[in-house]
Amino acid sequence: MGEPIENHGIVGDLRTSALVGLDGAVDFLCWPRFDSPSVFASLLDEEKGGRFELSPALNGARHRQLYLPDTNVLLTRFLSPEGVAEISDFMVLGGAQRLVRRAKAVRDPMRFRMRCAPRFDYARVSPVVREEGGSLVFEGAGKALRLRSTVPMRILGDDGVAEFALKAGEAAAFVLEDAALGHACPVDPHEVAQWFKATSDGWRHWTARSTYRGRWRDMVNRSALVLKLMTSHEHGSMVAAPTFGLPEAIGGVRNWDYRYTWIRDAAFTVYAFLRLGHTAEANAFMRWLVAREADGDADGNGASDGKLDLMYGLDGHRELAETELPHLRGYRDSRPVRIGNGAAGQLQLDIYGELMDAAYLSDKYGEQISHEGWQGITRSINWVTENWEEPDEGIWEVRGGRRHFLHSRLMCWVALDRALRLARKRSLPAPFPRWAETRDAIYHDIHTNFWDPVAQTFVQSKGATSLDAACLLMPLMRFISPTDPRWLSTLKAVGERLVDDSLVRRYEDESVDGLEGAEGSFNMCSFWYVECLARAGDLAQARFLFEKMLGYANHLGLYAEELGPSGEHLGNFPQAFTHLALISAAHYLNRALSAQERSGTHGEMGGVPVPTTGI
Repeated sequence: MGEPIENHGIVGDLRTSALVGLDGAVDFLCWPRFDSPSVFASLLDEEKGGRFELSPALNGARHRQLYLPDTNVLLTRFLSPEGVAEISDFMVLGGAQRLVRRAKAVRDPMRFRMRCAPRFDYARVSPVVREEGGSLVFEGAGKALRLRSTVPMRILGDDGVAEFALKAGEAAAFVLEDAALGHACPVDPHEVAQWFKATSDGWRHWTARSTYRGRWRDMVNRSALVLKLMTSHEHGSMVAAPTFGLPEAIGGVRNWDYRYTWIRDAAFTVYAFLRLGHTAEANAFMRWLVAREADGDADGNGASDGKLDLMYGLDGHRELAETELPHLRGYRDSRPVRIGNGAAGQLQLDIYGELMDAAYLSDKYGEQISHEGWQGITRSINWVTENWEEPDEGIWEVRGGRRHFLHSRLMCWVALDRALRLARKRSLPAPFPRWAETRDAIYHDIHTNFWDPVAQTFVQSKGATSLDAACLLMPLMRFISPTDPRWLSTLKAVGERLVDDSLVRRYEDESVDGLEGAEGSFNMCSFWYVECLARAGDLAQARFLFEKMLGYANHLGLYAEELGPSGEHLGNFPQAFTHLALISAAHYLNRALSAQERSGTHGEMGGVPVPTTGI
């Protein structure tokens, strides 16, 4: 059995990324882009998926992984009485695309083994391997990759292999690149050293631009580095996660492909980048969004319609048809493994609110919106005024039928509110009376049709009595005061009905998504809950739960989408939504704690306890 999801680190080059296990194997890589077919996918099928193994021949070694501080350069260490070995992994930033792996004998001489076993086109095609000038070329499915090394390699079946000995202090390098580059020769160790330095320096320079100087800085910086890894330098778009097919429940069917740009996820990511002072990423994404609005929608409606698709390929393409890969057994036998995403054709009205919130903040902290951008926003907001009362599949992309979801209604209010604010702030032309009337109608609709007077809570959908953790965005989006009695009673109910310690489930009614089986707690929702507690004034409890949630990260500070019954990571990994929610919670909580300390209102040891919300 291969490494579990949480036993991985990630490296990347802003075009694609690779997962590296604690055992030193690359067991997930799509090449050359995030949404390209996989080359290595043994995480989804250990026998058929393909992997790139590199490790020392040490008996009973303990494994450790760490990042070089403030970088996405990953070190995997093997610690044994027989010696200490280290594998360095990184992808070169800029220029030709390369995955670089370097093995080093840190202490005592030792032998290493390497096996490069790519399986092209989602493991549907085994390669034809040939030797060329001391390198190995793997060809298949219209793709050709070259593996170069500083040590001799040979062909074994469909794989490239090497066994070599290193003295203490010596290193050997392996470089995977496109064969079209034409470097049919061994790799130069000095060139590898230059790539290592340039890549490390590049990541450090990017991290140094962050304006965050508060508590939990290491975790915040790591989350920012993860989000940056999932950003396309070429297009400015962002994937929700770099993987596909990792299950939300072991043996279950909720196994989706997240290698696309969701308007919702990316808009929240813009917010996270802006909070940390990374305005270039926010500006690039907003330019990408303006281009998507100008494209029209998948139904053939032109730019004048204003309707947006909820997700796109990184370059803006819409061909995201969902298919299954029955030849792959799935992670821990979780089938089916899917590529593409059938949710692409859904109606999810909330995306307009997330889009407008991102546009408003980007205009405030980054580039001011262009004329074309405002024209696109105007069309989209006009579309919202005509369609906000429609049922939809909502933020959780349910497959059990459309409903009138609270979160969708809330984000339609956000869309209109932010559009009005931006128009007034910038003196932009807009149908103010119409937009304001619709915004206020939505406000009254939420307080009338989504409020349960018996349970004293806001409910998941119109006519329902169940709770949904998406309601936690109500105060975060400034729809309601975080200390409003209606909100405090709802927050109390969330704590009682959806929360186990610090872990928050998405909703009570698990039949809403139309799929069999249960799922784990949602890490993103857990961080939303923390921020809601902080905004409600219960800073002590918020900090307590936040720091407990930090303990559920893996050994590198990374999170998947969910946590399972025993705290194992589930779902696609790492997930952008979780890390951006962490950044948002940390940012607000740090600011609130600092303000409390300056005012001298925080409790001291032996003093009178600070009042809390009682939640």
